[in-house]
Amino acid sequence: MNNVLYIIQSIVALFLIGLIVIQAKGTGLGRSFASSNYHAKRGMEKTVFALTIASSLIFLTLSVIVAF
Repeated sequence: MNNVLYIIQSIVALFLIGLIVIQAKGTGLGRSFASSNYHAKRGMEKTVFALTIASSLIFLTLSVIVAF
C-alpha cells in the first residue's frame, strides 16, 4: 500500500513542479515589487493557478497519510 502512495505522491510532485514552472514563467521580482498595477488572472492563467493549489493540497494530504 505504501509503495502505491509513494508512486502517486511522486507523480503529483512532478505535476506540481511543472505547474509552478509554467506559472513562474514571465514573472520576476521587478513585477512583484515595482509594479503597482493590479493583474487579474484570466483564462489559462487562472486554470493553472487553480490546478497548482489543488495539486499542492493533494500532495500535502498524501504526505500526511504516508507519514502516519
